[in-house]
Amino acid sequence: MPQGFMNILHAINGVFQSSAITAAAWGIASSFVLCVLLVLTKRWHGVWSMDFSDGIQKFHTAPTPRVGGIPIVMSLGIAWTQAPANVQAMLTPILIAGMPAFLFGVAEDISKRISVMLRLLATMASGLLAWWITDYSLTRVDIWGVDWFMQFTLVSVIFTAFAVGGVANSINIIDGFNGLASTMSTLAFMGYAMIAWQVGDTTLASVSLLLAACVWGFFWVNWPFGKLFLGDGGSYFIGFGLAWVAVLLLERNPSVSAFAALVICVHPVTEVLFSIYRRKVKKANPGHPDRLHFHSLVKRRYVARWFSQYPACTGNSITGVLIGFMTLMAIVLANLSYASTAVSALVFVGLGLGYVAIYARMVRHSWCSPLEFLLVKRPPSIRLLK
Repeated sequence: MPQGFMNILHAINGVFQSSAITAAAWGIASSFVLCVLLVLTKRWHGVWSMDFSDGIQKFHTAPTPRVGGIPIVMSLGIAWTQAPANVQAMLTPILIAGMPAFLFGVAEDISKRISVMLRLLATMASGLLAWWITDYSLTRVDIWGVDWFMQFTLVSVIFTAFAVGGVANSINIIDGFNGLASTMSTLAFMGYAMIAWQVGDTTLASVSLLLAACVWGFFWVNWPFGKLFLGDGGSYFIGFGLAWVAVLLLERNPSVSAFAALVICVHPVTEVLFSIYRRKVKKANPGHPDRLHFHSLVKRRYVARWFSQYPACTGNSITGVLIGFMTLMAIVLANLSYASTAVSALVFVGLGLGYVAIYARMVRHSWCSPLEFLLVKRPPSIRLLK
């Protein structure tokens, strides 16, 4: 068996033998129980917490609570009480700094009146607050010339804030079907944990494991029946957590390529960048919702046809895990290539172009070069789907 796979298996084995496993068990159990309680009591809080089925991006058919982020954050606090002291010390800034992103997201879940720009600024504020508490910010992106600018504190901090805000919002964008965001983010946290373990950063590996556990507890209430949604509060907090774990991984471990961290989150990152591109092509507002996201097209082009005999909720759930598990390939490749900037950069570009190629196939009904699809001034497929 290749040494890379042996390292991955050793990382998984090591994580599950660590003392953090007890805290992770508390995280899964408490997250699941608190989510169930939210569902059972929705008649009391539903007037504020329900997500109704009207809207261009809505695929669910019944009003559903969209405050799943609350039990995730609460369960992370419970897991914190059971964690070793070194894990608590690293997890505390994540809980504190994640509050702006989480609270503004929950405010949107309840009021439906918080603007996209205000929520973006809140997620960036979480990145700034995390830097202020920990003194960590991105000082490298492993791109020649750019890293020189990253040595200036102001540039480093501003870039970190933008990166954190971008990843947080990317999780919100892919949160379209039962199990999608929670599957992707759980796997991503585990991917970061495996890299951290391989380079000897057991504290960060344990923190990432706890975050994965709390999201996984939510997953079993969200999937397959969609009884509780992540909501903006949950997606922003999880996105902030992913971004900050990536920052810590790179800054604490110089041997890890910055592109490896990107590879693990290649799906949401590519989704954001490509969505901005195609909306610019259509001369549409980048912040306006539509039904042309990758996951929406998979549901409409394939799942709706292959599983037409099943209810809409089943199709939503199949789509969610089908796309969520794409992250498995990303974390395997990231764990095999994290020590090489060149290889991990090629992997990131390759997966990104693969995403574009599949997207082009879905809208054109035939394969074409992803570069050809991107360089066309106004792709006819996007015009037809307007």
